[in-house]
Amino acid sequence: MRVPLGDDGAELGALAPWRAEEFLAHIDRAREFVGRHVSLPDRVVDVASSRAFLQRYADRAAADTGRLFGVWSAGTLVGGVLFRLLDVPGGTAEAGCWLEPAAVGGGLVTRASRVIIDWAVEERGIQRVAWLTSVRNAPSIAVARRLGMTREAVLRAKYLHRGRRGDMELWSVLAPEWRAARAAPPPGQRRDAA
Repeated sequence: MRVPLGDDGAELGALAPWRAEEFLAHIDRAREFVGRHVSLPDRVVDVASSRAFLQRYADRAAADTGRLFGVWSAGTLVGGVLFRLLDVPGGTAEAGCWLEPAAVGGGLVTRASRVIIDWAVEERGIQRVAWLTSVRNAPSIAVARRLGMTREAVLRAKYLHRGRRGDMELWSVLAPEWRAARAAPPPGQRRDAA
């Protein structure tokens, strides 16, 4: 099952273990680009590791502790969005994303992230969605801004990536902020006075 992401034919759908070969082909296309900031390409190197990664998220979905979604453009898997952490009883989640270079610039990650955050807030009762990204990952920071998130902190030497410690920015949006932003008119449009 897939959810349309707009008029351009892009779609959002679950990434299940049976899609391991398709996922690996996508990661191969994205390996260098995505690998600059995240370790996903270092962990998915063959069909077995691809299937294992997808199975971990299938297990998290079954346990209601995480979710993984693919983004397709013209029928080709080009990226993904996820809830790396999903704590429904605690009302918190951590979202993330990646995209292969050929799909950059069309707003796919922002549109897909809006869908999953809407679901988390409205269907699952999540009150706080966090977004962690390398301080050097300008596109991911731009997505956090477009999603209406607030930059909370820089976490110094937070993660180890390819042998180097890196700083991360922590962004978040709270459910009331999310709802207010979603109810606001698009930029450039006025809401008529009642």
